[in-house]
Amino acid sequence: MNKERLMTVLVQPHVSEKAATVAEHGNQYVFRVLDDASKEEVKRAVELMFEVKVEGVNLLNKPGKARRFRNMQGRRNGYKKAYVRLAAGQSIDFGGGTAS
Repeated sequence: MNKERLMTVLVQPHVSEKAATVAEHGNQYVFRVLDDASKEEVKRAVELMFEVKVEGVNLLNKPGKARRFRNMQGRRNGYKKAYVRLAAGQSIDFGGGTAS
């Protein structure tokens, strides 16, 4: 796995109420990842980008919702999520800085 691939595996942090709960109680963080990403790639990408120790990774495919507008039927795009569990005492700070 080369560094260019690892830098593109993580698409964005997934922000939701459930993601905040698992971050608070389970020391887990949720990311949207590329559709063809593997557990090992996600693990190495998080360790490379945030300089933390990853204990485990769980992946899931979220299917897109079926939608209708008048007589047109369509489907939203699905995506892949990764639940990343960090080692004890490790954390990721998405804040970047303090507000003045």
